[in-house]
Amino acid sequence: MDDDAEIEMLLSLDGNSYEAASGYVVEFLVRRTEKTPERPHGINYSLVFRPQDGEPFVRFDNAHAVDRPGGRFVKASRSFDHWHRTANDPGRPYAFTTATQLLADFWSEVKRVMNEMEIPNDL
Repeated sequence: MDDDAEIEMLLSLDGNSYEAASGYVVEFLVRRTEKTPERPHGINYSLVFRPQDGEPFVRFDNAHAVDRPGGRFVKASRSFDHWHRTANDPGRPYAFTTATQLLADFWSEVKRVMNEMEIPNDL
């Protein structure tokens, strides 16, 4: 699948919410936006796993910048693509490569959290 088709597939999820397990949902907000250095793929996205009436357990989004750690020879930079491991996590940089990989990484984290929290799942 080419990059444009993958982005279109991701855009088709916009506004959808699914029950991941009893009392838990996944939600997708994906909108086309102007391509910028912060959002080079031309989309604004938020993929969320949370209790039906609670704060997210996992969130992948590009709503705000998070710091990318620098090193001895690498200057720290800002990344808009990031993910939150918990509701209180300020965000960790995420290396967006393709829309398909974004979905795979999101579902992998959802499954990890569900297993850690012993939430029954078929993922």
